Amino acid sequence: MKVTEQNLVDGVEAIYTQIKIALFKKHMSQVELASLIGEGPQQLSRAIHGDMQPKSKEIRQKIYRVLDIKE
Repeated sequence: MKVTEQNLVDGVEAIYTQIKIALFKKHMSQVELASLIGEGPQQLSRAIHGDMQPKSKEIRQKIYRVLDIKE
């Protein structure tokens, strides 16, 4: 299967939306989430917006655990 730029964009948008909905349901801001998982707000934002660096991937794993998001 060939991965296209559009596949990547769609995946990033899906992750972003899933996280934002989970935050809304828990009445939590991104700043509160960052504090809860011990990360800076800017690092959290990069991870939510699809950055593919290892640190961002690690942060997303923390986000999924805290917000009870299934991968």
